[in-house]
Amino acid sequence: MESINDEDEFLSLKLAIATQQPLGCERNKKRKRREDLVSISSYEEEIYSLLQIGEQMLNSTHKTSKESSGGREGLHLINLLLVAAAAVNDNNLTSAMANLSELCQNVSVLGDAIQRVSAYFAAALTARLLTQKSPFYHTIMKPPTSQEEFLAFTHLYKVSPLYQFAHFTANQAIIEAFENENKPSLHVIDFDISHGFQWPSLIQSLSQNITTTPALLNRISLRITGFATTLNELQETEARLLSFAKGFRNLSFEFHGLLKGSNLGNIVTLENETTAVNLSFHVNDNRLTADISETLKAVHSLRPSVVTVVEQDVICRKLPQSFLSRFMESLHYFAAMFDSLDDCLPIDSHERLSIENHLGREIKSVMNFDDQRHDERERVLLESGGFCEMELSSKNVMQAKLLLKIRSHSPSSSSSSSSSCVNNGGFRVVERDDGKGISLAWQDRCLITASAWQCCV
Repeated sequence: MESINDEDEFLSLKLAIATQQPLGCERNKKRKRREDLVSISSYEEEIYSLLQIGEQMLNSTHKTSKESSGGREGLHLINLLLVAAAAVNDNNLTSAMANLSELCQNVSVLGDAIQRVSAYFAAALTARLLTQKSPFYHTIMKPPTSQEEFLAFTHLYKVSPLYQFAHFTANQAIIEAFENENKPSLHVIDFDISHGFQWPSLIQSLSQNITTTPALLNRISLRITGFATTLNELQETEARLLSFAKGFRNLSFEFHGLLKGSNLGNIVTLENETTAVNLSFHVNDNRLTADISETLKAVHSLRPSVVTVVEQDVICRKLPQSFLSRFMESLHYFAAMFDSLDDCLPIDSHERLSIENHLGREIKSVMNFDDQRHDERERVLLESGGFCEMELSSKNVMQAKLLLKIRSHSPSSSSSSSSSCVNNGGFRVVERDDGKGISLAWQDRCLITASAWQCCV
């Protein structure tokens, strides 16, 4: 097993996985009652003891278990989580603390998939007991560094078909819209550039199409306008894409970076170019209905030929307002995500710990949002914003299925290296909404759904 004692982010189970998310509650009355209760010093001391249990467990001589904890033990952990969640929902702190304490002694981020996902949900429930008045709040909620986020993203991109499915499906819809209009230029507006990982495959596909499709000009222009959180991310993304595009002499490439929150009115579109808007995972970062509606209004004013959307199914489904129902929905989703990593990385992989730490932050996000976050699927918001869903081509569906087939039969699939997938036998493509959307599923659980839209009014 790889040593993790040298990695600061893994020194404490609870401090590592409880990060960055605001507390939430279902009603202002419940929030006030919880704040009153957790202000009692004895409960804060108990919560602190939970954090210490996690730290002691991780720094002890516990070894990574390569064997499953078994169905009975797994059911016991799930039962403890459900009882703890119910107690948190009812503000029964005595019961919540008792069950969370037992969980912390029986789960591990180094165990099997059930133990790992249970550890992160236990941390999310523990964080829900705290308020911003707590002296431990800011320590637990310490956000990840940009380097940690980048590493987790790149690890997941390499070993799982999740992001590649999303990117290839969206890119194919963009290419088809571009070919249908037969214009010399393509302008892609990406509302979350995510280090630019989506666009090398688009650049390559466009270049190949120029040489194989007589109707296209000998040279085309690709312009990407990308939004990111930091200037550094934009600069690194621009350098990465410009370097890649230099290898394709029949394609002219430009990149324009904008910080998130910039005035969308500054985006310029030209008559001789096909405009495509990419909203892949955009809803993940914009949880307020008003913010999403405002973005869609600006997008509609650009009159794009296609709008590509990729959503996490735990987000794109209208999450129940009941905390317990939301807890169950999220537990099913993230349990599938953690289970899928068994087919992607060895259990003692450092890359896997990085990915799961990232997923742990998402768990806290879903578990701790407040009532002001949006409660509608992005599909509903798009329809009300004047967009109509397009039927995805058979080529797009075939490409998604081929992606999984290639990955599951690639030479690296049998490698024991920590940077390759073992196999993708549990992943499958599911067509949805009468051919207007396709999902990547793990077993029977859809993880992400891709769709394409156009202006209809």
